[in-house]
Amino acid sequence: METASGMESFVKEALKHSNLRDDRLEIKEDKTIEESFRLPRIIVVGCGGAGNNTINRLCNIGIAGADTIAVNTDGVHLSAVTAGKKILIGKTLTKGLGAGGFPEVGERAAELSRDEFEDIFEDADLVFITAGMGGGTGTGAAPVIAEAAKSKGAIVVGMVSTPFKVERSRVPTAEDGIEWLRRKADTVIVLDNNKLLDYVPNLPIEQSFGVMDQLIAETIKGLTETITQPSLINLDYADVKTIMNCGGLAVMLVGEMDGQDRSEDAIRRVLAHPLLDVDYSGATGCLLHITGGGDLTLRDAEAMAEAITYEIATSANVIWGARIREDFEGKARILAIMTGVHSEQVLGPDVGRNRSKLDAMIGRTGGRGKVPKRDDFIIDRVL
Repeated sequence: METASGMESFVKEALKHSNLRDDRLEIKEDKTIEESFRLPRIIVVGCGGAGNNTINRLCNIGIAGADTIAVNTDGVHLSAVTAGKKILIGKTLTKGLGAGGFPEVGERAAELSRDEFEDIFEDADLVFITAGMGGGTGTGAAPVIAEAAKSKGAIVVGMVSTPFKVERSRVPTAEDGIEWLRRKADTVIVLDNNKLLDYVPNLPIEQSFGVMDQLIAETIKGLTETITQPSLINLDYADVKTIMNCGGLAVMLVGEMDGQDRSEDAIRRVLAHPLLDVDYSGATGCLLHITGGGDLTLRDAEAMAEAITYEIATSANVIWGARIREDFEGKARILAIMTGVHSEQVLGPDVGRNRSKLDAMIGRTGGRGKVPKRDDFIIDRVL
């Protein structure tokens, strides 16, 4: 191993005691210390079908340091989900048969359970809300739940997916839903399902949805455990709060490199595939998380961080962390969340005109407007 002149002895001593590092990082019981601090309380809420699927996957892969909650108007779907807590909203409104694709119904159903949500979020520090935009429950309930969490002082991060192109009728609803959630949450990370085609072009659509579920679940797991568990370079709650307070729309970039392929070219491939097709060079914040095996060096991690953040403004607030996982030996994963991204139309110019309609609805009703009659929204679900 080559080292700078005069550093050899320090390196040798460090290597001699390197086996002590894991012991030093273990969290040991110390009542004196425990009385002076507490770990941040993190809650992950999945709204509607897509959100429930993410919660189910998150529970299956396991997550340390977070409570999981599944919320739905569809009792059948909810009963099949694994979650720390399940909440069937709008029982008197939908009879457990779903929102029929009407966000107004999802919103009203969540409003009926607002007191319950506020009780749950009483001592929450960080709340992730995941949902698919374009349907009824996720689109309608997510902003209400975000507002309830914010009212209790939590930092609220939305992680939402957009419709596939084949679901074109849902796109205007999704655009409205994203804007509505953006106004209630601190930051909303938008993931375009269509961008998955760059990664898994030949998968059937049902399996493509599964990839998005896995991506969101792994992202939340990685961030949560880097906050609550010992890491090579820790992210703490204050770090996440600082970046997410940048507010607005956020873009996520993710990629993996195997073996020795940790070059600038490999990192550029990550940059070439953001999961939302907007310009993020004007981002005001960046939360960067690197996962690697025991062979991940500090130089590797720093080079990745520098390459990823090169594209954004020098004034942007950048915070990064790194974690070692045994199952990542020989490979590395980069996750970057760019916050404070400005984009007039998230899903394209054709749906941007819905913004004025949304503004008018908010100004007129303070909510999404009139809830459809029960017969209007339940017939599709029954059929």
